[in-house]
Amino acid sequence: MPASHSLDATADHADLIIVGTGMAGTGLARALRRAGDSRSIILISADSGDDYSKPLLSTGVAKRLSPDRLAQRSATALADELNARVITRMHVEQIAPDAQTVSLSNGQTLHYATLVLATGAAPQTPFSIPESASQHFFTVNNLDDYRLLRTTLDKRTTRVAIIGAGLVGCEFANDLHAGGHQVSLVAPEATPLSRLLPEPLGTALSRAFQDAGITLALNRTIAGIAPGSDSHVRLTLDNHATLDADLVLLATGLVPRTALASSAGLAVSRHGIQVDRHLRTSNPHIYALGDAACIAGINAMYVQPLQASAKALAATLMGTPTPVSFGAWPIIVKTPLLPVVAYPPATSPAHWRIEGEDGDMSALAEDKHGNLVGFALTGGCVRRKVELSRAAPALLG
Repeated sequence: MPASHSLDATADHADLIIVGTGMAGTGLARALRRAGDSRSIILISADSGDDYSKPLLSTGVAKRLSPDRLAQRSATALADELNARVITRMHVEQIAPDAQTVSLSNGQTLHYATLVLATGAAPQTPFSIPESASQHFFTVNNLDDYRLLRTTLDKRTTRVAIIGAGLVGCEFANDLHAGGHQVSLVAPEATPLSRLLPEPLGTALSRAFQDAGITLALNRTIAGIAPGSDSHVRLTLDNHATLDADLVLLATGLVPRTALASSAGLAVSRHGIQVDRHLRTSNPHIYALGDAACIAGINAMYVQPLQASAKALAATLMGTPTPVSFGAWPIIVKTPLLPVVAYPPATSPAHWRIEGEDGDMSALAEDKHGNLVGFALTGGCVRRKVELSRAAPALLG
């Protein structure tokens, strides 16, 4: 698309409409402005639209960061910075690709020349929560969620149960423990971060958590939920053990938000909105990026791929078609009790070569020819991340 456009910047028209003001949506708008693009832009946010760094959500409690401190700028300041219109607390109800319009939950219809879906991913809950206990359950997927969590924590909470021992669950376990709360971590897997760490390294992380005083209930699922007698909730595990908590944080994974795209007739799968290497959907005027997008079969819900996507799409929209590519991007897990860095292999490796002990461990994923295809590092070995990233293959070259 050329950098000059025919639409006027009016209340109902924009050259570019971006649905979502997370790191993907705002990152794209910033990349365009930094490159000198002057098209009219409307960003639509389902929440407050405040600009913040999502990775900080899982470190804010220990650092005693209020929601206002996490917000780097308000939606108004963001609009001023980007010379854009930012519509907050509004849902896009429908996309009409033929008419190139979006319909908002307030009844307004907006016309676009180009539409970008940066709708992110939504928390998934693997079990039903009784209405009588629902006030005790939280997810943290945006700044509004963090505001609600902090309000509750600041009132009275001491006992926190975290369901899920993936990246988000482990980061919050470390953060809430450091913030002075009694933390229990419940998950069906045998070790934390099972998708990122081979078992010996996961066991080392378990040991670090337990040594710090975090209670682990691994290889366990939730069998029952009931409100307690003094404003807490009681969780019954599948081994009949019970766990009392003032607050339960669900960290049970994210699912790409594809419903809007699907209802518009765009190609989607359980991995996200289907896009090509130029981030174009099955409609030539609609693109997608971030957690919602599945790029050539790959959905990578991490900061580095998101930033690469925003940069590539900005170039494409300015008239220089640029396929997105991901290098070897290690995932840095924010668990100071035991630092973790991982670059999971794209497919199951032939074997893992484990080096080190006592928490300072390297795990090298190798194919049948002995080639490095991924790695995981804990403790002092995380310093190897640059060296190994250079040797590992790119996920999307």
